[in-house]
Amino acid sequence: MEKKKYYLTTAIAYASGIPHIGNVYEAILADAIVRFKRLEGYDVFFQTGTDEHGQKIESKAVANELSPKTYVDTIASEIKRIYDKVHVSYDQFVRTTDERHIKSVQAIFKKLYDQGDIYLGEYEGWYSVAEEAFILEKDIVDGKAPNGDIPVWTKEAAYFLRLAPYQERLLKHIELHPEFIEPEARRNEMIQNFLKEPLPDLSVSRTSFKWGIPVEFNPGHIVYVWIDALSNYITGLNYHPNQPLSPEFKTYWPADVHLIGKDILRFHTIYWPIILMALGVELPKQVFGHPWVLVNKSKMSKSVGNTMYTDDLVKYFGVDQVRYYVLHEIPFSADGNITYELLIERSNSDLANTIGNLVNRTIGMAHKYREGFVKKVILDEPFELSLKEKALDVLPVMRKQMDALRVSDALEEVVKLARLANKYIDVSEPWALFKNPDKHEVLNHVLYQLLETIRYVAVLLQPFIPKTSERIAKQIGITDLSFESLATFGQYPEQTLGKPEVLFERYDLAKKLEEILKDRNE
Repeated sequence: MEKKKYYLTTAIAYASGIPHIGNVYEAILADAIVRFKRLEGYDVFFQTGTDEHGQKIESKAVANELSPKTYVDTIASEIKRIYDKVHVSYDQFVRTTDERHIKSVQAIFKKLYDQGDIYLGEYEGWYSVAEEAFILEKDIVDGKAPNGDIPVWTKEAAYFLRLAPYQERLLKHIELHPEFIEPEARRNEMIQNFLKEPLPDLSVSRTSFKWGIPVEFNPGHIVYVWIDALSNYITGLNYHPNQPLSPEFKTYWPADVHLIGKDILRFHTIYWPIILMALGVELPKQVFGHPWVLVNKSKMSKSVGNTMYTDDLVKYFGVDQVRYYVLHEIPFSADGNITYELLIERSNSDLANTIGNLVNRTIGMAHKYREGFVKKVILDEPFELSLKEKALDVLPVMRKQMDALRVSDALEEVVKLARLANKYIDVSEPWALFKNPDKHEVLNHVLYQLLETIRYVAVLLQPFIPKTSERIAKQIGITDLSFESLATFGQYPEQTLGKPEVLFERYDLAKKLEEILKDRNE
C-alpha cells in the first residue's frame, strides 16, 4: 500500500547572523512533528533552509570585508551545524542562492509580469533597513520603526504585485477552510487587520542594492524578498512555471504545513497564497503561526543583551534537555518563556525525577529483587492503578494532539504516563512484596508492568527527545521502537537486564547558575 504523503516546511532562516534559540525552536518543533509522522507511517518530506539575499546581508558582508556569497556560505553552514547539533532531521536544506531556485524565481516573476499581475511603478515611503520593509506612517513613533530602527525616506522605481484581484477569493478560501490559518487567534487577526480593508499593491522589486536575484528582463531591479524567499517552498520541489511539473512537486505539493513564526504570518497567509493563485498553483493546506520564545518574559534582542544561543544552552544542559524544554514549555498559541532557572527546574522535575528516576529505580529493583531477570508475569491487576489501561490510551490521545500541532500537550501525555508508573511503585511497594514469599508472583507482575510501561515511554519519547529514547531502549533491552509495537500491552520480552545508567543529571540550582555565570564572564 502506498504511504500517505506529508510535506512540512519551516520558514527559511535569514542568513544575516547566527540564529538564537527562539529561531532554532521552530526547527526543533518541526522536527518533533515530522518524526511523529514518520512513526505513523507517512512518507515525509521536511524542508528547511536559508534566506540569503537582501540589503542587510549586503551591508553585513561589507562590514566583515567579505563578498555577500562568502558571508552567506559561512552563516548557512553554521545554521546547518546548529540544526544537526539538536538533531533536526530535515530531508532538504534549501538556500535561496541555489541555482535552480534563482532560475525558477526569475521565471515566476516573468510569468506574473507577462500576465499583468506585476507592473512597473514607483515607490515612495519610509523604509526600514533592519526589517527590509516599508513602514506605514502610523507605525512610526518618535522617528522609529516598531523594531527600533530609524526608517529612511525612499523613492525608487519598483515592480508591484496586484493583490486586489485576488483578495475576495483569498477571503472566501479562508472562510471555507478555517484550518488554513492556525491557531484561530492568528486567523482572526489576519482577517480583521488586513483582509477586511482593500489590499494595496505590493512592492516586489528593489533598485537600491545589488545582492539578490536580478529581474531577468530588467536587471537593474532585484526580486524582492516576498517572491524570492517565499517561492522556496515550491522551488525546493523543483517547480518551474515553464516546465512540466516535477515528480517531487506532484508527490508532495500542496504542503501540509508551513510552520512559521507569528511575526511573518501576513507574508505567508496573504502574499504567498496570492502569488500561488496568480501562478495557478494549489494553496498549502495550513499555515501555522507558532508563538515566540521570550527570555524572562521579554523578546530576545541583541541590543538588550538577553539573547540565548543554542550552542550555550546545549553546553550547559545537553541536547535533549534543551529540546524537551522548548517542546514542553512553549504553549500552542501563547508566547513561552525561557530562563536558566526554569530550564533547571523543568529538567530536574520531569527528566531527572520523573523519567530518569522511573528507569533507574525499576532496573535497580529488578537487580535487587530478581538478580536482574524480568519474568513475564501478568496477573489480574491487584492494585487500584492500571498501567496497562493508561499505557494503551496514550498514543490515541497523542495522535489527536499532534494532528492539531499541540506538541507540548502530546509530550505531556508521555510524562504523565511516567508519573503514573512512579506512583504505581509507591502503591505496589515492591520492597514489601519481596519480604513476603507469598507475594513473589505479584512482585514479578509489578516489575513486568513497570518494564512494559517504560517500553511505551521509550517509544513515545522518540519524536521529542530521540537520544534519550534510544538510551532507555538500550537499558531495557528492546529494539522494536515502532508505534505498531504499542498495539498490545505485554510485548516486553523476558530477559536479564544490564546495570542502570543515569539518564539525566539532577542540577543543584545555585551551583549550576554559578557555573553558567562564571563561563559567561570568562
